Amino acid sequence: MKTVLAVDDEEHILELLTYNLERDGFRVIQADSGETALELIDKEKIDIVLLDWMLPGIDGIEVLRRIRAGKPHRTLPVIFLTAKGDEISKVVGLEVGSDDYLVKPFGVHELLARIKAVLRRSEASFETDEAEKEEKIVIDYLELNRSRRTVTVRGEAVELSYKEFELLYLLAKNRGIVFTRDNLLEKVWGYDYIGETRTVDVHVSNLRKKIEQDESHPIYIKTVRGMGYKFA
Repeated sequence: MKTVLAVDDEEHILELLTYNLERDGFRVIQADSGETALELIDKEKIDIVLLDWMLPGIDGIEVLRRIRAGKPHRTLPVIFLTAKGDEISKVVGLEVGSDDYLVKPFGVHELLARIKAVLRRSEASFETDEAEKEEKIVIDYLELNRSRRTVTVRGEAVELSYKEFELLYLLAKNRGIVFTRDNLLEKVWGYDYIGETRTVDVHVSNLRKKIEQDESHPIYIKTVRGMGYKFA
């Protein structure tokens, strides 16, 4: 039985989530604040977190940042549940490291489908991580270490967000292969919505600023016009 941590400061939403998730076979733990959520993540074996953005005290963004910063839980699947449906908010949520993003109000069947999809990707990713635990990728002056989740350029450490690293690693591992924006959304974020492809462009732009000597003339991440991106 998978355990879901539902984090929301509205009691009726927690009740709704608990009722429907338990009916579908999940175990549900509730938290009405960011502080409580972080305490439970340390104490309980949580398989996935449903995280509200607007929380009293520590908000959802900060909760997610702390989850991703802590080694024991940095790969814990997290789905944002929020009333913030604008593109910038979605980009921010995904940039910080959420695995999916669902705007309120949402349908129960869609939520359950998203949860199961994220759990499948998480389990597949764990198996891949175990198989590739010591794998490094070195291309010219760029070095990626998947087990340590570190990146260096010309010997200097580069700080990447969770999703930036995942995107860079995917491209570098498949050097020369062209990925469409939709491909990248599906593989890195689990998103398969054409309207969200701007997210990919934002992350590629951020990566170029961090790893390229001249972001306007990139040597690593190339744009393939009319298609998407590839690692040259």
